[in-house]
Amino acid sequence: MASNLPGSVRQFGVALRALLVFTAILGIVYPLVMTGVAQALLHGNANGSIIKVNGKEVASDLIGQTYTMDSGKKDSDGKAIMVADPKWFQTRPSASDYDAKASGGSNLGPNNADLLAAVDERRKAVAALEGVDASQVPPDAVTASGSGLDPNISPAYAALQVNRVARERGLSVEQVQKLVKDSTEGRVLGFLGEPRVNVVKLNASLAALG
Repeated sequence: MASNLPGSVRQFGVALRALLVFTAILGIVYPLVMTGVAQALLHGNANGSIIKVNGKEVASDLIGQTYTMDSGKKDSDGKAIMVADPKWFQTRPSASDYDAKASGGSNLGPNNADLLAAVDERRKAVAALEGVDASQVPPDAVTASGSGLDPNISPAYAALQVNRVARERGLSVEQVQKLVKDSTEGRVLGFLGEPRVNVVKLNASLAALG
């Protein structure tokens, strides 16, 4: 039996039913299925790659952190001057101070005088902290990542810090070297990128030792 409704009304009804069906499928069913799959197969990644120490959530292994302490000195504005805490492995510099809301680089070119001065100052500071010659400081110890959030450093920079961390924490060099090895990740798929050490994971392992 033919409908007596105008064609435009029938078309509106068809469009409305299609909208409701696709809203249910794509707006409810699909997200729930994908969330369920992610929770079942990639639980850690789906929840932010959270690191726990003694049952307490302390960080995400995707975002670096600063490991500093109060130097006891103040700048010209009266703010405390923070310096590297020798008990922890140090990350690379960050133009955003590892603030995820302000992710980004410095936008300074490789020949910029301010950048070159900052790199030179960082190299001297790292050399003094580790008790080595400035020529032994790896490039990633003095340069920031493009995102300003990179939690990884090179194995060379991690190795440079082993003796200092072991000394400050009263641990053996072998203990600290094992922690570094356990936090080292190889090239993606065996050929992409470079080997790297996740400092957030590494320092979480140190914290778990007490």
